[in-house]
Amino acid sequence: MESQSLESQSLTLEKSPPPVLGHGGRVLPAVTVDTYNEELRDGEGFVGDRASGRACRAILEDWRARLRAQGDDPFGDMPTGEISKARMDKLLVAGDPLTAGLIHTVVEEFAQELATVVRRFLRLEAWSGTERIVVGGGLSASHIGELAMGRAAVLLAGEGIAIELRSIGNHPDKAGLIGAVQLAPSWVLAGHDAILAADIGGTNLRVGVVELNMKKGDLSKAAVWKYLHWRHRDDAPTRDEALARIAAMIEELMEEAAAQKLKLASFVGVGCPGLIDEHGTIVNGGQNLPGNWEGEGFNLAAELTERLPRIHDHEPVVILHNDAVVQGLSEVPAMADVTHWGVLTIGTGLGNARFTNRARE
Repeated sequence: MESQSLESQSLTLEKSPPPVLGHGGRVLPAVTVDTYNEELRDGEGFVGDRASGRACRAILEDWRARLRAQGDDPFGDMPTGEISKARMDKLLVAGDPLTAGLIHTVVEEFAQELATVVRRFLRLEAWSGTERIVVGGGLSASHIGELAMGRAAVLLAGEGIAIELRSIGNHPDKAGLIGAVQLAPSWVLAGHDAILAADIGGTNLRVGVVELNMKKGDLSKAAVWKYLHWRHRDDAPTRDEALARIAAMIEELMEEAAAQKLKLASFVGVGCPGLIDEHGTIVNGGQNLPGNWEGEGFNLAAELTERLPRIHDHEPVVILHNDAVVQGLSEVPAMADVTHWGVLTIGTGLGNARFTNRARE
């Protein structure tokens, strides 16, 4: 028996009703997730690593070393890791010619790497026909990130590749929380004011309360009411310590929401790196998380559920999906004018997902 073509598989998913709630779902209320967490390789390793936040820092350090060899590094003794994106943004327009030139050079080289990565993704069958790519992650919120995206789009257009690159609409700190509202059918959320969400990355962790602001099933006005942030990489916690901290942050927000009389749904949407199976297990891709989070011996959804208090006398339902998928889902309201679109998240690594909008009844 011949295997289904990608097109027929996509049509099958399009017509399939979404499950009420499920981990790592491919059929969601608003979109089908055609693919995510693609780990493309070339002779140097993972292709996505060429357009990660670490890659951008490496480019900056490389050019600083070249300037130091000539006796003139405009950043002096400051470690590259301490040079913030905000400072680079400022120096790009207000710095001396050498410093501005250095940052321009970094932007240009990173844009070339980003264009290479986009080109490779668009060659994948599951990414065929992609009309727009939104770029998330911390770099996307900076001026240098926006310039790199613009330059990458120009490079691709010069090769005859028509693809729109745009920054994610919500702030990257909030997009990975807002997208969680798209993991559940709107009728599951009806009658509630907000949900709890967590965005677990390789460096940072955020937990928030997302107000639904829902009218007739429309979640386009969902917004973060309040969130807590923890840069866990600085503290190097064990896995159990990280889980305890996540639960404590969620409980703190639950208390604040109760004080404001916000009615929380008994639902917690969680985005985390890697490939997520239907049981809530991280199959692979969680190597940047503190401790070992991968494999059948650890179930993140079950572990969090066990640590969380009841919500309005109900046990919370914790639903997991890939963090790039969840961040991309925050853009669902802005993607009505296209059919096939994707997301790339520039963080510790490069997250990725491709979506097809589901037909509205």
